[in-house]
Amino acid sequence: MDGVTEQPATGARTAEPLTQYVQRVSRRVRAFDASHPLVWDLHLTGFWVTAALIDYYGGGWLNVTRAPDSPHWLVLTLSLGLSAPLLWRRTHPRAVLLALTPFALVNAWTGITLQAVMLHLLVVFHIALRRPARSLWWAAALLTASAAVTAVRHPQGGGPDQDIVPVLMTFAVATAIGITVRTRRDHTETLEDRARRLEIERDQQARLAAAAERARIAREMHDIIGHNLSVITGLADGGKYAAAKSPERAAQALNAIATTSRQALGELRRLLDVLREEEHPEEAPGPQLAPQPGLTDLDQLVGGVRAAGLPVDLTVTGTPALSPGRQLTVYRVLQESLTNTLKHAGPGTTARIELSYEERGAVTATVTDTGRGGPAPGPDGRGLPGMRERTALYGGTLEAGPRPHPARGWRVHLSLPEESPQ
Repeated sequence: MDGVTEQPATGARTAEPLTQYVQRVSRRVRAFDASHPLVWDLHLTGFWVTAALIDYYGGGWLNVTRAPDSPHWLVLTLSLGLSAPLLWRRTHPRAVLLALTPFALVNAWTGITLQAVMLHLLVVFHIALRRPARSLWWAAALLTASAAVTAVRHPQGGGPDQDIVPVLMTFAVATAIGITVRTRRDHTETLEDRARRLEIERDQQARLAAAAERARIAREMHDIIGHNLSVITGLADGGKYAAAKSPERAAQALNAIATTSRQALGELRRLLDVLREEEHPEEAPGPQLAPQPGLTDLDQLVGGVRAAGLPVDLTVTGTPALSPGRQLTVYRVLQESLTNTLKHAGPGTTARIELSYEERGAVTATVTDTGRGGPAPGPDGRGLPGMRERTALYGGTLEAGPRPHPARGWRVHLSLPEESPQ
C-alpha cells in the first residue's frame, strides 16, 4: 500500500550490502596474504608463467612478432625469463626489474616482441608502491631502452613513436596506480595509528580517573572511619573507668558509642550508595541521598569529640558564605585535626578551634591543642596528606606542626582564598 513501509519480519536475516561484502572478503584476503605471503606469490607467478607458456605453445606470439623465424628454444627461454622472476616482485622489485631487463633487451633486439614483456608493469607497480620515488626514474629508463631498441632494430611504418609512446603511457598508468594505492595505504595506516594512540590515551585517562577516584574514596573512608573510631575509643575508655564508680556515666558512654557507631555506619552507607550510583546508574536507589557534612554540622562534630573526653573551645567570627565543596574541605580538616588530637595528644589535653569567615568565600581555621605534640607524621599516613590534597583543590594552604616553644601541643592552620567569580 502507498505510504506504508514494509518492515522485515522478526528473526529475518537482513541482506548484506554488496560493498560491505566486498570489504569483508578483501580484509580476509589481505589477512591471509599477510600471514602466508608465499602462497599468493606462488599462485600469481604460476598464473603468469602459465600464460606465457600458453602464448608460446599456442603460437600466439607469432601474431605480434617481427621475427617469426626465431628459434623456439629462444622464445621459450624468453617466456620463462620474463615471467618466473615475478615470484620476488614484492620483496625485491628493483632486483627483479634488473633481472628482467636482459631478457627484455634480447626480446627487443631479436624482434620476437613477446607480450610477456608487459609483465614489467607489475614490477613498476611494486616499485611505486614500496620504494622511493627516485627508483622510478631508472625503471622508466630501462623500459624506454628496450622500446628504443625495438624501434631502431625493427622499425614500422608509424616511426619510433609507435613503439616508445605506448610503453611510456603504460608505465605512467602503472606508476599512478602504485602511487594511489601507496597513498591510500599510508593514509589508512595513519588513521589506524591515530586510533591506537587515542585508545591508549583513553585507557590512560581511565586509569588516572580510577586512581583519583580511589584516592578520593580512601580520603573519605579515612575521615569517616578514623574520626568515629577515635571518638568510640575515647568513649569506651571513659566508660571503662566510670563503670566501677558511676554506672549511670557508663550507660551514657555506651549510648554515645551506639549513636556514634550508627552515624559512622550511615555515612559509610551513603558513600557506598554514591559509588554504586556512579558505577551502575540503572541500579541506583530511588530515595535521595543525604548531603555531605558541612559547617552546619560543626556543632555536632564538636559535641561528639567533647563526649569522647576532649574539651574543645569553638570560636566563630564572620558570616559563612561558602560553597558546599569548601564547607566539606573545612569540615574534614577540622575533623581530622580533632581526630589526631584524640589519638595522639594524651590525657589532660584541651583543644581550641578558631574559625573566621571573610569576604567572598575566604576562610581561615586554626586548631590548637595542649597535648604532647611530636614529630610530623610519616609519608605513609593518610591524614595530613589528605588534608593537604583537599586544601590544594581550592588553592589554599595548610600548615601543620608542633606549636613553637614554650607552648606545648600541635597546631593546624587552614587558609582558603576568595572564590573566583564564575
